Amino acid sequence: MEYYRQNNRPGCGGCLLILAMVVLLTGGMPALLNLLGILLYSGLAGILVLIGIFWAFSYYMHRRVSAYEASQTESHNRFVFLLINILVKIAQADGHFTRAELNAILNFFQYHLRYNQEQMYWVKQLVKEARNNPTDLRDLLEEFRNGFAYEPRLILLELIYQIIYTKQPPPADELQLAREIAQILHISVYDQRTIEAKYRYRQRQEAASAGQMEEQYYAVLGLEPGADFVEIKKAYRKLSMQYHPDKVGHLGEEFKKVAEEKMKEINVAYGYFEKKFANDR
Repeated sequence: MEYYRQNNRPGCGGCLLILAMVVLLTGGMPALLNLLGILLYSGLAGILVLIGIFWAFSYYMHRRVSAYEASQTESHNRFVFLLINILVKIAQADGHFTRAELNAILNFFQYHLRYNQEQMYWVKQLVKEARNNPTDLRDLLEEFRNGFAYEPRLILLELIYQIIYTKQPPPADELQLAREIAQILHISVYDQRTIEAKYRYRQRQEAASAGQMEEQYYAVLGLEPGADFVEIKKAYRKLSMQYHPDKVGHLGEEFKKVAEEKMKEINVAYGYFEKKFANDR
């Protein structure tokens, strides 16, 4: 069917040839040269118009992006810059940066962080620059560790695991890399395991039984199944302090929402155990 559509419709080349012959016969060579000049001028004018529209749109978006960057804190802009560079380096760890990996990063910002058009334009620019950034992943992580407190580092690790778990099953080498990143960021083994366990259980959530849901709630709080309520309460208080949205508010509203979502998960898990152990207290 595609072959039929491509080869049975009349083309413009034949029409132009017939038109040229008619002009040549009726007006001679001068008329033909005038016709060719008009066609050439019209074509060039069209190309110039398209170039002008593209340049104007690019200039407009650059101005919007610059205005957006100027409206954000330096901590926010640095956080996003390092986050994107780290995510790109993780994607490039196997020597390739595939279209699927690019889409995973872009979709993360568009759908998880709800970035608008100008924010996504900014992200795409940063991704393009990050692909050619010669800085080593370890150097980027050490810069992040030295520039941000513990709570933003936890948010970074949360986001890294979110990206990794967009792939099903998550690649074993990327999970191992995430554990190594946690060490470089000086994130405790307890906190790293809490984050990883949460995402491991989350992928089974839809088909989970009551027992499996309870295991997930333990994982959200960073505890092994069977922990008593004293341990649960202690873990809840610690996590509530670490993920309090106010501690990452300087990173921007989108990352404050990440902390808020984390707090919702923590509160749901703690609420489950409060009800379960209510008769024992």
